[in-house]
Amino acid sequence: MIVTVVAAVALALAAVPAALFRLNLWGYRPPPGPLDAEDVPGPVSLLIPARNESLSIGAALEAALATRQVDFEIVVLDDHSQDDTAAIVASFAARDPRVRLESAPPLPPGWCGKQHACHVLAQRAKHPFLIFADADVRIAPDCLARLLAFLKTSGADLASGFPHQETGTWLERLVIPLIHFLLLGFLPLRRMRRTRHPAYGAGCGQLMIIRRAAYERAGGHAAIRATLHDGLKLPRAFRAASLRTDLFDATEIATCRMYRGAGELWAGLAKNASEGMATPALILPVTALLLGGHVLPFVLLAFGPWLPPSALALALGAAALAYSPRLAGVFRFRQSWRGAMMHPLGIVVLLAIQWYALTRSLRGRPAAWKGRVYPPVERAAS
Repeated sequence: MIVTVVAAVALALAAVPAALFRLNLWGYRPPPGPLDAEDVPGPVSLLIPARNESLSIGAALEAALATRQVDFEIVVLDDHSQDDTAAIVASFAARDPRVRLESAPPLPPGWCGKQHACHVLAQRAKHPFLIFADADVRIAPDCLARLLAFLKTSGADLASGFPHQETGTWLERLVIPLIHFLLLGFLPLRRMRRTRHPAYGAGCGQLMIIRRAAYERAGGHAAIRATLHDGLKLPRAFRAASLRTDLFDATEIATCRMYRGAGELWAGLAKNASEGMATPALILPVTALLLGGHVLPFVLLAFGPWLPPSALALALGAAALAYSPRLAGVFRFRQSWRGAMMHPLGIVVLLAIQWYALTRSLRGRPAAWKGRVYPPVERAAS
């Protein structure tokens, strides 16, 4: 019967990301323990772009100043904040010489604010290893040392990882864990590490460690000046320059509250979507893949009493496979189990954001973030 074929298709669509997610968990590992003092490759510059971050920057600096086993400086670039960000950083700098406050020059035309801030930070950094961290990221005392160890043992020129994601509202718990699901369910890490093809470039803009010489060779943030999606575009720029990028699990070494509330989450994910899944070439296959493997099984089960036994068995198997990555994420990445149990709804919300972003882009509507507006044409130029 047709319904049995549909259930079989749902099973196949759920099985592929479930299997790849489980396989990738073995390769997506935390950074190793810190190196011996004589093996540490060099001091680091921790670079934090900050625009209207008065609620986060103090906790970020307190955490960073507890760093052990590494010589470091912390450079915060105040990007024309309209709150107390600069004053808070200045108070830290006044009592600890490892903290330095810099002010951003005016934003040039064609630049995204964050990319320009990171570009300026790299120019003003003193050390050969650059660590870019968002202002809402709080690092563990051994974070910088372990990042240096990962860079040395992996041989990467750029490495990044997703911190533990704190989620406060129900929509955050529903959607934010899908970042790990999409990364590990659809990116073959083994293949990524064997090739330098830009298509396999992926990363997290919240926390990155970079060799300065490689950064300059790749063109740094100037190479992606118009993008709003540095987590994707910067690793791809490095790979286009024949440089190596890699990923690590930052759950143990950093924490981040990415968005606060439904409105900020929707706007934040939508601003990046048109440079990720929400493109005319990807949106239809992505929608079919995610709806078919992660929503359709539950629709079929809603009609369970009327399904033939073979279709019911296939739908149950598909549902189990759809839940598998999310439940693994609950234990491995300390994600919300309530959000995991509502996985099909999370997929629907995620896809709604993608379609919203695509529609807005096709209509020529700009993206707005941190009080700045970015026209679609400028972003496409990146």
